[in-house]
Amino acid sequence: METYSFLREFADSWMLLVLFVFFVGIIFWVFRPGGTKKYENPRNIPFRHEDKPAPRSAGNDAEEL
Repeated sequence: METYSFLREFADSWMLLVLFVFFVGIIFWVFRPGGTKKYENPRNIPFRHEDKPAPRSAGNDAEEL
């Protein structure tokens, strides 16, 4: 069997199944009951400074271009 044909058949059948199971596993991992506290801080990052820009930190003293 030609290499391309073998890899094509593998990708169309088994690899599709493997990637689907991986995707479902990631979804279950993120939405598991114990993961709420761990992801609480990162999920609020977009909403931290809605009213005004973030204050300039001490480590961010580079000149603006």
